[in-house]
Amino acid sequence: MRLFRHGPPDAERPGAELSDGTLIDVNAFGEDFGEHFFATEGLRRLTDWLQENALGCPRLAPGFRFASCVARPCKIIGVGRNYRAHAMEVGSEPPAEPILFMKAPSALCGPNDDLRLPPRSTHTDWEVELAVVIGRAARYVDPERALEHVAGFALFNDYSERSFQRQRSGQWCKGKSADTFAPIGPFLAVGGVDHRAVELWLGVNGVERQRARTSSMIFDVPTLIAYVSEFMTLLPGDVIATGTPEGVGSGQKPPVYLAPGDTVEYGASGLGEARQRVVAWSA
Repeated sequence: MRLFRHGPPDAERPGAELSDGTLIDVNAFGEDFGEHFFATEGLRRLTDWLQENALGCPRLAPGFRFASCVARPCKIIGVGRNYRAHAMEVGSEPPAEPILFMKAPSALCGPNDDLRLPPRSTHTDWEVELAVVIGRAARYVDPERALEHVAGFALFNDYSERSFQRQRSGQWCKGKSADTFAPIGPFLAVGGVDHRAVELWLGVNGVERQRARTSSMIFDVPTLIAYVSEFMTLLPGDVIATGTPEGVGSGQKPPVYLAPGDTVEYGASGLGEARQRVVAWSA
């Protein structure tokens, strides 16, 4: 099953994809896809509800806005340099332990929403990633049990303003948390996705920049969930962005960064595709 959210900003509604690919509005279910939904066996309850009510749900015509596939999570946790080739392209040794950073939940947006460059941005970069959405609270989890805490997987883009990240002192979150810097979706895939074999790709202005499989990750999904849960409780609905492969703008020779008028297209096998226009910040 694949879930999604749709509609204008601040008025999003939950949706679901049927087995024949039909997209339906499931607002009548009465819950959005947030912490309470995941914490109270919402996936099971929605599945049961759809067996009785799917035929009566409104069908969605093409052209609607895909919102973020989960409602605003408590936390968005990023993983840095989790592909060996990416670590090398940015001049770093592959890490001995996962590198963690936080992205502000206010950065969340829909997968096709405009990417709004923050004021004084000169080095905004792209990073296509596999995102893990937590389905059950995780504390001090063993890797062997980690997947029991997963609700599903989604496409993610960890946009980064490199000058804020690297030259403004302090933690990486400065360059990671601008509004629209965390598009997720279009779909949350519940089951049917092998986290070890997802193909990721990204192109800018029609030029492919990134393509890799998650089998190349240094630290796999169970390892990351277990590792993060050593330091903080993962709550239902939380997002872990698992790292990006090589091909980021800062790794090009010479470096290439995003500017107003650019178009970023990206996708992940089984999780959908997205297309974003890059625009200047406006109040």
